[in-house]
This record gives sequence, C-alpha cells and structure tokens, in this order.
Amino acid sequence: MMLDLARLSAFPALMAFAAASDLFTMTISNRVSLALVACFLVLAPLTGMGINDILLHFGAGALVLVFAFACFARGWVGGGDAKLAAATALWFGFAHLLNYLLYASVFGGVLTIALLQLRQWPLPYPLTTQTWLLRLHAKESGIPYGIALAIGALMIYPDTDWVKAIDLAHIALR
Repeated sequence: MMLDLARLSAFPALMAFAAASDLFTMTISNRVSLALVACFLVLAPLTGMGINDILLHFGAGALVLVFAFACFARGWVGGGDAKLAAATALWFGFAHLLNYLLYASVFGGVLTIALLQLRQWPLPYPLTTQTWLLRLHAKESGIPYGIALAIGALMIYPDTDWVKAIDLAHIALR
C-alpha cells in the first residue's frame, strides 16, 4: 500500500512543486529534477520495472535532455525547464513521451500568449505589492514554462503504468 501511495503522490507532488516554484520565483531548483530522478530510481525496480525498461526510460530522458539543452543554448528555454522536461521524460519513457511533449507544447503556447497579452495591460494597483506578480508581469521576464511542463505531465500521468497498475479500490478500502 505504501508503494502505491508513493506511486500516486511522488511524481504529481514534485510536478506541482516545480510549477509553483516557477510561477512564484521564475526558477526551478535542480533539487526538483534530482528528486524526480531519485524517486524514479527507487520506485522503478520496486514496482517491477525490468532493467531493459529502465534503460529505455533513461534513453527517453537523455534524448529530451539533449534536445532541451540545445533549446537552452539558443535561449529559448531556461535551464530548469530543460532539466525538468528531461526528468519528466525519464518517468514517461518513450511510450508516453510524444503525448507529453504535445501537451506541454500546447499548454506552453497558451501560457505564452496569455502572459504576453496580460503584459500589455497595467497591473491593477492592489496587486503591485506582490513581488512575484510584478516579476511575472514584467515585459522583460521570460515565460515560466515549468507550469506548462507540469500541467502536460499531470495530464499524461494517469494514463501511465505507474497509475494503471495500482488497485485504487484496495487503497480506498483501507
């Protein structure tokens, strides 16, 4: 039961934390990505994932890391976003990678358009005391893409074997 609870909560909690961190600080700590990798390394063998599958998941994470850091080098995404995307790909492997990237891209596009539109208008006076809102509203600020990465991940996660293998009725009865 504890293993099932860990499978249900670790990944979503870390993704929610990454989104909130990016929203409020415009940064995603390396600790979040490292925690995602550590949780994967602990949970994958405990849930019966074989070495070949683990290696394939690492392959998906490495592929995304290379691509995301190429985007980082061009200044298109932040370093925290690149690492978060790679750590997330590690959890999804190739089976759910394209769906994840599609969701993250769509939500990222919507977020970008919404923020660019919001930044055209002055921030209402009562909100100007909020440092995080001022940072988010500033035209020279980037886009907290970790929000889109997290939403995309949380849309895909219920369809993964991480969740499908859990007997939710068993958990509910306890």
